[in-house]
Parts: sequence; C-alpha cells; structure tokens
Amino acid sequence: MSILVTGGAGYIGSHVVLALVDRAEDVVVLDDLSTGFADSLHPAARLVVGDVSDAALVARLVAEYGITEIIHFAAKIVVPDSVSDPLGYYLGNTAKTRSLFAAAVAAGVKRIIFSSTAAVYGDPGAGVISEDHPAAPINPYGRSKLMSEWMLADTARAHGLQYTVLRYFNVAGADPEGRAGQSSRQATHLIKVASQVATGERAGLEIFGTDYATPDGTCIRDYIHVSDLARAHVAALNALRAGGQNLTLNCGYGRGYSVRDVVEVVKQVSGVDFPVKISPRRSGDPATLVAGAQRIRDELGWEPLLDDLPTIVRHALAWERRLGRGKAQQSPQVATV
Repeated sequence: MSILVTGGAGYIGSHVVLALVDRAEDVVVLDDLSTGFADSLHPAARLVVGDVSDAALVARLVAEYGITEIIHFAAKIVVPDSVSDPLGYYLGNTAKTRSLFAAAVAAGVKRIIFSSTAAVYGDPGAGVISEDHPAAPINPYGRSKLMSEWMLADTARAHGLQYTVLRYFNVAGADPEGRAGQSSRQATHLIKVASQVATGERAGLEIFGTDYATPDGTCIRDYIHVSDLARAHVAALNALRAGGQNLTLNCGYGRGYSVRDVVEVVKQVSGVDFPVKISPRRSGDPATLVAGAQRIRDELGWEPLLDDLPTIVRHALAWERRLGRGKAQQSPQVATV
C-alpha cells in the first residue's frame, strides 16, 4: 500500500512527504521538477520524474507500487502570473488535474486529497471566511482551482471516490528540523521574500498597495506554518481511511496579519532593518483573507502546534540561511520511467 504524491518535490508537497515518511508510509512522488527540488525530498521517498497528465505513467505507478491514495499538489500557484497567462493556468491546474482524476478512476484509486486555495473565495471583504462562504474567485488561479474542486466532487459522485479538499490560506515557514523549506529563489510569498531580503539574497522588499480598506492600508492574510499544514494532510488521510465523509476544509489559524505586520516581525526576528519600497496594487489581490478554521478541528481533530508568527518567521529565516550555506542532503530513490 503506497501513496502517490504529485508535486511532492515542491514546497508544501515535500513537507507532506516528510510527515508521511515519518509515520512509515510508503511514498511515491510524481513531479516534473519544473518548480520542485529533488534534494528537498526525504531519502526514503521514491521520485519519478514525469507529468501528472501522463495517464499511462499514472496507471503504471498505481499498478507497480500498489497506490491506494493520491495527494495532488502539482499546480501553478502565482496569482499575478495567472492573470497574464490564464490559459497556462487552466492547462496546468485544471486540464492536467482532469487527466489525473481520469487515470485514478481507471486504475481503481479510491481516495484523493486535493490541494486547493483560499483564492476560491475571491474578495470576500473583512471578517473570517467559513467554508460556507460563496466561492467567487477573482483571478484565473482561483478559478482553475475551483473548477478542479467541482470536477473532484462530480467524479466522486459518479465513481464512489472518497476525497478531502483542503483550501490553504497563506503557507509559510519551514520544517523545524531543517529538512525542507521554500527553496525557489523566485518565490512570491511574503515571508519567503522578506526572509531573503533579511539574509541578503534580495536587495529590498516591495509592498504592493497601501490603500486597501484595512487598518494600515495593506493586505491582511492568515499565515499557517507549513508543518501544521502537513499534519492536516495526515489527519485527512486518517479520516478517509476510516471511512470518513467527503469534506472541503479551510486550512488556517483564524487570525490575520497585515503586510506591514509581517515585515516588522521579520525585521525584529532577523535583527535587520531592510529597505521597503511602496508599489501600486497587484492585479487579483483581495484585501483580506482570514480562515474560518473551526471545521477542520471538529472534523479531523487537527490542532496546530506552530501557531505563532515569530516562530514561522524564525523557521523561514533558518531555511534561508541553510540555503545560503548550501544544503548537503541525501538523494532520494529516483525511479526510471
């Protein structure tokens, strides 16, 4: 019995792989390495380099490794890029996901955990957003993910699939043991970028928009530690294996921090007073996104262990410093295709 993790060499996927291997699960990672890093993977994970839309490859992996569940991360995730390249996002996030789901059904896989996003809510205004809030995405990234949610729900009804959709809010930090983190130099996540500035990797930080209807004029987001998010996937897997119902759940802490709040915490934790440039708003950015996070606690028994912004920043900074020194990790088992 094995788990197929698509996009498992990426930021969030590699942390979920760690959590799975830590509990002795047999993990196969399918990743094209377009944005992922093979050396971010736990050495016990098998890495197959390939595309999630390759139905023959997915079928072979299911048969060869006895895949019983799929956790699907592989996707494009940069909101401004989705605005400039919508067709690329509908291909990468929707069309390829459709191919994966079709291959999973044909191969007899019965349980899927799908990586979704708070971007499906669009610009909901101030306040906490529950899973019952209408989905009204305002950018192609959010729309491409919502389409995939619909596909999964419809496929489940038709073919008896069990699934959990996890809608992530803003994911940040790194593995507390230093085994994985956000490795992309071109990442757009605020805490990642601010940490790069604090450690000298970037020259300065831009704040995009200071005229939002928020207390300090900058966007407010709910930041969740990536390792807490990984534990949410493990909890979802446990529930599905126990015969749990199909669920769509927010993943966040239920509190928000503004861009200026985050910048100040990074400065305080790093001890570096780095330069900040004020720039115009970016297209597709809602003012406030804060998770209603009670349902995941009630349904999965999930409780965060790292719900503290300075801790998230400290782990992110530690990972940036590790990248600066150069990582010396074992290589995972790479399967031939």
